[in-house]
Amino acid sequence: MNRKIIALVLGGGRGTRLFPLTKYRAKPAVPLAGKYRLIDIPLSNCLNSGINRIYVLTQFMSVSLHRHIRQTYLFDHFDGGFVELLAAQQTGEASSDWYQGTADAVRKNLRYLQQPGIEHVLILSGDQLYRMDYLEMLKHHVESGAEASIAALPATREEAASLGIMCTDENGRVTGFVEKPQTEAERKDVVLPPQWLEEHGIESRGRDCLASMGIYLFNRDALVDVLQTTDVEDFGRQLFPESIEKHHVQAYLFDGYWEDIGTIRAFYDANLSLVQSQPVFDLAAPHAPVYSRARFLPPTRVDGAEIRNSLLADGCKIGAGAVIENSIIGLRCIIGPGVTIRNSILMGADFYEDDEHDPTVHHPDKPPIGIGARTHIEDAIVDKNCRIGADVRINLEADVQDSCDDDDQHWMIRDGILVLTKGAILPDGWRAGRS
Repeated sequence: MNRKIIALVLGGGRGTRLFPLTKYRAKPAVPLAGKYRLIDIPLSNCLNSGINRIYVLTQFMSVSLHRHIRQTYLFDHFDGGFVELLAAQQTGEASSDWYQGTADAVRKNLRYLQQPGIEHVLILSGDQLYRMDYLEMLKHHVESGAEASIAALPATREEAASLGIMCTDENGRVTGFVEKPQTEAERKDVVLPPQWLEEHGIESRGRDCLASMGIYLFNRDALVDVLQTTDVEDFGRQLFPESIEKHHVQAYLFDGYWEDIGTIRAFYDANLSLVQSQPVFDLAAPHAPVYSRARFLPPTRVDGAEIRNSLLADGCKIGAGAVIENSIIGLRCIIGPGVTIRNSILMGADFYEDDEHDPTVHHPDKPPIGIGARTHIEDAIVDKNCRIGADVRINLEADVQDSCDDDDQHWMIRDGILVLTKGAILPDGWRAGRS
């Protein structure tokens, strides 16, 4: 384990673009691929890179995130590793308030970085899907003589319109930033020279811009200096643009899969990309596993169902005649006979219902947790602990507009996808979209 580097994982803001999945949880606590949470990705990358001293900065709706980290990332007393939570808190300092941005969040926790022996600080986002060896980034950082490094992803001009784009010199030193360039006039200053990527060992494939991935590596003393001598609140929009003249900021090229899970559409597409026979992000990579909480659940039971191109988590029960295609079935999913599920994400349940001791089970006005017989679900996200009755149909028109059920908020349509909120109740015969 590398003892001279410490990682900070930023828990994110309110997650409004991921609402309603963030209605009851922080963004990094949103379930991923049926059995993980988004926070497991950067934490697993750290552990697989030999970094086991990690702080997670949290602020909004963080109870489930705290519980997951506390139950998952435990280390023995002899290696000195930890994953420790730093929640926004009131202190005796002059500036004691909610985190106002990524740089402000780190500034309010500088005391944890100024401990003896720390030379480098790695700053990560808690809501991205990718696999990276951070020690390769550290090696490049040290060899280039940089004071700060930014992971950079090659992007097309069209993709650049939704990303922060870097300007660099011929050696990869960052000389400027343009935030989400929309016009050719804005893009002309950030377009890479022809053959630049090939000269740096990466195929261009029509990509001629460098996008910031929101992954930063600092010399500890340089980070402390820039945060103590400025009042900027955000790394990408403020700190780096203001620092490139005083400090050596280097781009670290990364040419693997990376997805920012910032919207419902991005979440939906990233999850369903994992069900492909050869996914661009392989959960089963033996050299770099994705860690998560160990659960003591039985194997999934399948009674004569037809399942294609799907991922099934532990502890599920799938009834006879069910058809599941291109979908993710989360922990403890109870799926009745004759159910059809296509192009959907079911997050499962936090518990099994006890028919004998729970008086709410099979209440006439409240279906049991799970999916009732003959229900049809397509192009949807079903959050945890939902109670969906029999003969329900969830199948939206392709051009449906974003909307919500204002009466009980059991469902919303975001980015053209119907999302059932956590604990939603849909009675027998309920319909959404075309019948």
